[in-house]
Amino acid sequence: MLIGLIIYLLGTVGFIGMGMESLDFTTMLITYALRGFGYPLFAYSFLVWISYLTPQKMLGRAVGWFWFVFTGGLNVLGAFYSSWAIRELGHINALWSAVFWVLLGALFALVWNKATFPSSNTAGKLAELSKGLTIVKEEPKVLLAGIVRVINTTAQFAFPVFLPTYMAAHGFDTTEWLYIWGTIFTSNIAFNLIFGFVGDRFGWRQTIIWFGGVGCGVTTLLLYYIPQYSPGSYWVVMLAGILWGACLAGYVPLSALTPSLVSKDKGAAMAILNLGAGLAVFAGPAIVGLFIAPLGNEGVIWILAGLYFISAILTFL
Repeated sequence: MLIGLIIYLLGTVGFIGMGMESLDFTTMLITYALRGFGYPLFAYSFLVWISYLTPQKMLGRAVGWFWFVFTGGLNVLGAFYSSWAIRELGHINALWSAVFWVLLGALFALVWNKATFPSSNTAGKLAELSKGLTIVKEEPKVLLAGIVRVINTTAQFAFPVFLPTYMAAHGFDTTEWLYIWGTIFTSNIAFNLIFGFVGDRFGWRQTIIWFGGVGCGVTTLLLYYIPQYSPGSYWVVMLAGILWGACLAGYVPLSALTPSLVSKDKGAAMAILNLGAGLAVFAGPAIVGLFIAPLGNEGVIWILAGLYFISAILTFL
């Protein structure tokens, strides 16, 4: 987490102080990528820490809290704060102000948080790191969990590529769509917490299958077909979006289920899950890019919905 913090700060200084100062695209690309390398080290290392230290019976709730604050900061508070900071501070100062929030988060996590982490010697740490590469062969169920994690947020990164223009063609202006998109993730952060509790009681696997896989598959189709059959029906589409955001949170127990699949090497299992989270950022736009021309919007929607139904089957396995 400390390494992630340092890398993020170096990338931020380089991006704003050098890249943005001269508007040099190559410098901006390299330094922004450096920022992007830093934040997963901090955030997902914290998730691994949680998975090691939380009692099994409370793990669903613990990861629910993690995703609640993760999504709340990244997708909700970050957007609202940015809209204020850009207006009041200006674009460059708004970017610099991120340093304050990052350091504040680090103060909570690395200084005031007194919890310990089970440590090992250097050889043990290197062996654990290698497990991140070999565990999918030794524990095939962890590979399935990684694939499910990719599917989990693939549509989240595919939708912004083509849904705004689709909605515009069916009577929704940009402002209406942005309100819908923002409300989707307001719903999502609330249900991130709720499904942590539901998973501990209903069962982690059952929650992912029915609320995550099946729920997201159905609501993905609703988001597409409602504007067709009821053009301009803002509140009906809003409701479908809220349901999709809620069902997206149905995958929260995956962060509890995956480390429970192995008796040891929980960090390696979580590494595969975190890799899946990163791959979704690539997979969503890639699916749209590959299939929007030959299959159109409808074909892409059915691919995304089909992936959700497949994830339910994979979770059953």
